[in-house]
Amino acid sequence: MAKIIENGIEREASCTEELFAMRDSLDVLGGKWKLMILRYLTNRPDQMIHFKKLERSIEGISAKMLSKELKELETNLLITRTIQDTKPITVTYAVTEYGKSVFPVTETLVNWGILHREKIKESMG
Repeated sequence: MAKIIENGIEREASCTEELFAMRDSLDVLGGKWKLMILRYLTNRPDQMIHFKKLERSIEGISAKMLSKELKELETNLLITRTIQDTKPITVTYAVTEYGKSVFPVTETLVNWGILHREKIKESMG
C-alpha cells in the first residue's frame, strides 16, 4: 500500500485514496501521447527539441494533438516551453525537474512493454 503523510505522521493510504491517486495520475498522464512525449524529451536532455522535431519523431501524432498535449504537460508543470531569440522565432521544449519524477513510471512501462511483447511472440509460436 501507498503511504500518506498527514500532519507529519505517515500512514497507509486506504484503497479509496489509492484509487483517487490513480485517477489523478491518469488525468495528468493518461492518453496515447503524453508519456511518449515525456519519454522522448527525457531521453534528450541536452538537445534543443522544437515542435517540428517532436512531430516528426513521434510517429502518428498530428500537429493539433501534439499542440494540445504539450499545453497540458506545460500546465501540469512537467515540461517547459521556451521561446528562442532567433529569426524566425523558434520554440523549444524540455522536461522540468518535476517532470523528471515521471521517469520511473515510463521506465517501468517500457520494461513491461518489452516483456509483454516477448510473451505475446512466444505464445504465437
